[in-house]
Amino acid sequence: MIIFPKVRQLACALMVAIPCITSAAVYDDMMSAVKLGDKGTVIELLNRGMDVNTSDSEGNTLLMLAVREGNLELVNLFIGQRAKINARNRHGDSALRIAAYQGDLPMVQRLVEAGAQINMEGWTPLIYAAFNGHLPVVQFLMNKGADINAVSENGMTAAMAAARGGFMDILALLVQAGADLNKQTASGESALDWAIKTRNTDAADYLKAHGALPGKAVKIQIQ
Repeated sequence: MIIFPKVRQLACALMVAIPCITSAAVYDDMMSAVKLGDKGTVIELLNRGMDVNTSDSEGNTLLMLAVREGNLELVNLFIGQRAKINARNRHGDSALRIAAYQGDLPMVQRLVEAGAQINMEGWTPLIYAAFNGHLPVVQFLMNKGADINAVSENGMTAAMAAARGGFMDILALLVQAGADLNKQTASGESALDWAIKTRNTDAADYLKAHGALPGKAVKIQIQ
């Protein structure tokens, strides 16, 4: 049988396209399975050769997506499949940062146990936990050696985050641990400034009583 050139080209194109379509379908199936907590499908797709470190368009790995969904069973599965614990998405978030932000203590504990990095550049899990007022997570991370004076990209510290939200238990815990209350953000705001700005008067009074000072931004306004 003679195959004309154009027919041959079309046949070749279809042969190349079919695996791509299949791959896209498998990817979509995995993303859907993780979101729905369908462990059976997840295992099936991993057994078929799908990379456990597959990520979405934002750089969120399967592990991160499972953390976001609060699915500890899938997290354990991915850890067992040697998922990259400290991978970062396009926003710089790791699985642990996501878990800390959500205040999911069991998830935080499991990730740390698996080797998740507690101290890192940028927004640390501790700052995230303090920002949302998750006291148990803050306590756990501090007990595991979290740097209480770490700063985010814009200079935010855990103390500033706690003052901003008026989370007195967290603020007191940080102060008792020796947190530097006079660090300032890139725009010159201190923990005291954040407390005042957000009208958390109890936090402001507490900070003043422990030697906290206004930042450069406030001093410039006063002058």
